Amino acid sequence: MTDRPTIRPPLPGPPSDRPAAPTATLAPRAPSAVATTEPATVEFPLVAALARGVALVFVLPVRLLWELIAATGRLLYRHLLSPAGRFLRDWLLAPLVWALHRLLWRPLVWCAHKLIWLPLTWAARHLVWLPLVWLGRGVAWVARTLVWLPLVWLGRGVAWVARTLVWLPLVWLAVAAAWVARTVVWSPLVWLVRRGLRPALVALGRALAWLVEHLVLRPLRWVVAALTPVGRLLWRGVGLLVGALGAALVGLARGIRWVVVGFGRLVVVAVVGAWRTAGWLLRMVYRLVLRPIGHGLRWLWRHTVRPLLLGVRWVWSVTVVPVGRALRALWRATVTPAARWTRRAVLDPARVASREMLSALGLRR
Repeated sequence: MTDRPTIRPPLPGPPSDRPAAPTATLAPRAPSAVATTEPATVEFPLVAALARGVALVFVLPVRLLWELIAATGRLLYRHLLSPAGRFLRDWLLAPLVWALHRLLWRPLVWCAHKLIWLPLTWAARHLVWLPLVWLGRGVAWVARTLVWLPLVWLGRGVAWVARTLVWLPLVWLAVAAAWVARTVVWSPLVWLVRRGLRPALVALGRALAWLVEHLVLRPLRWVVAALTPVGRLLWRGVGLLVGALGAALVGLARGIRWVVVGFGRLVVVAVVGAWRTAGWLLRMVYRLVLRPIGHGLRWLWRHTVRPLLLGVRWVWSVTVVPVGRALRALWRATVTPAARWTRRAVLDPARVASREMLSALGLRR
């Protein structure tokens, strides 16, 4: 035995598609250093031989067994499991799916379409939809003829009554009140101010100016220094004259105020009377027109629309409700048992059988 390592080839085994695991090789060690001051470490040949013997006895059989198991599994998958899977897929599952689709699914769809869907649609159209359409048209005609058109006529009549008996009298009354106020109050006041007060005031002002100029200012200029008592007397006279003029103006203003207040009260009384007259007219319209119309509409509702609605409700309960219940009973008596039998007798056994077969073949866990 020498210290040089040997490179061993891999163990023989069956051919496979995958590359074999690489075998660990020992790299050649560099030659030991030449003589140094310390002695080099020397491996014992007995220990190396013992390690190789242990590896040969324990590791090599395990490695050979593993390679044998891997090769066996590859051979089984390539030559048994894969062909069996393809055979089952091509010759068992595909024909089974085709047979289920052609012999079970299509007949079921045809039966459901021809025996269930088409009768149900025909019954729903001719027994439910068309009666409902006719009933809706009749209700719409009754509502339009007996409710809407009378309401429209009533609204037009109420509008005409309100316009003719309420609005136009109020408009005429307002126009009359405005004309009275303008003709009786405003025009006389304007004429009185323009024709009566203005010339009088202008003449009075001119007279006062002339009097002051000729009777006061000129004499005052003459005797202001010498005739002081006379000036005082004249001043008192002017004061009295101004007081009298003020009293006359106050009396005139009071008279004008009395006239204005009287005409204002007259206008207020006229407006209040018009308001009360309009209220009386509205009460009479309500009592003589609106209230009888309301009683007539209530009587019409009680004796026409309400019985019609009760009749529609009775027709619905007699026709549509029994048809719906019969359809529901027919569905429960035909479709539900057929679907339950199909699920229990066909689909569940097929599903269980396919699951057991796939589990037995190892294609499903």
